[in-house]
Amino acid sequence: MKHCILAKFKEGVDWKALAEPVRALFEETLVIPGIHGVELKLNCIDRANRYHMMIILDMEPEALPAYDACEPHKRWKADYGELLEKKAIFDCE
Repeated sequence: MKHCILAKFKEGVDWKALAEPVRALFEETLVIPGIHGVELKLNCIDRANRYHMMIILDMEPEALPAYDACEPHKRWKADYGELLEKKAIFDCE
């Protein structure tokens, strides 16, 4: 499945500068059995009603509990949670 995280950062946050650190953080999840790939997509349209980035993990549904409990996921929440205006999670085949 694709586990997609859409992130919209608060006004004033230089979200483009965060792209590579966020990518590197999520690439650490590749050691978890069942996680096969990580992609980071950046928004190309600058409008107030747009999310800034989408993190896509290619994973087996059974890997979701291990992902939820992993250190990189905890760091994502701890280090970036306060910078987010909102986020959305979407899982699909």
